[in-house]
Amino acid sequence: MPEVRLVGEDGKQIGVIKTADALAYAQERDLDLVEVAPDARPPVCRVLDYSKYKYEQAQKLKAARKHQQQITIREIKFRPKIALNDYETKKGHVRRFLLGRDRVKVTIMFRGREVTHPERGTALLSRLAEELSDVGVVEQTPIQDGRNMTMMLAPSKNVLAAAEKDGAKAAEAAASDADGGRERQPAPVGAQADGAAGPETDGATATETDGAVAPETLVSDASGGGDGQHNGAADSVTPTPSDATA
Repeated sequence: MPEVRLVGEDGKQIGVIKTADALAYAQERDLDLVEVAPDARPPVCRVLDYSKYKYEQAQKLKAARKHQQQITIREIKFRPKIALNDYETKKGHVRRFLLGRDRVKVTIMFRGREVTHPERGTALLSRLAEELSDVGVVEQTPIQDGRNMTMMLAPSKNVLAAAEKDGAKAAEAAASDADGGRERQPAPVGAQADGAAGPETDGATATETDGAVAPETLVSDASGGGDGQHNGAADSVTPTPSDATA
């Protein structure tokens, strides 16, 4: 491309200039020449720091993903003639899914001649929606498709608001814990060992070894036996004054 429309590092338009001049303009400022609109005539190029530009774009994409909500659809299947205990159990599952901010697809399965009585499925779904009205709202009314009848439930506004508050509190608690951990950082172990434990170990242990342990060993050897051989062994290990002083 012989010419480009150049945009400066401050966002102002410089105009249509030759490609070589645009490259020289970017090199003089120790920046990069990036083509931002290749389909334009002439193509639009901008002078910028490409590594910084890529970093900013990645941060924007990360922030956009952070604010996106991931919606999960769960499915619970009922029978028109479901027993009361089974109904209560499955209703508890639906409530748990709604409290977890998931959408729930409730399906009524008809078998045989049950399909000729769709009002039973409608009544069951209406009952379920009414009993779960405190945590969910009907997003899609019951629709029959062949031998199945489906209804979609979504979390209520109260559930979503409570979940947002819990998330904010958890974030604040994590931030406060991190700050408190930095403030209460313990002193290095090496400093305690060098400042306190060293003198006690050198002074007390050496004194006990030189002044107390050796005499106790001598007394136990001397009182241990009455024969001459044992006394001789005791005499042989008796330290001399020079040894004790050493």
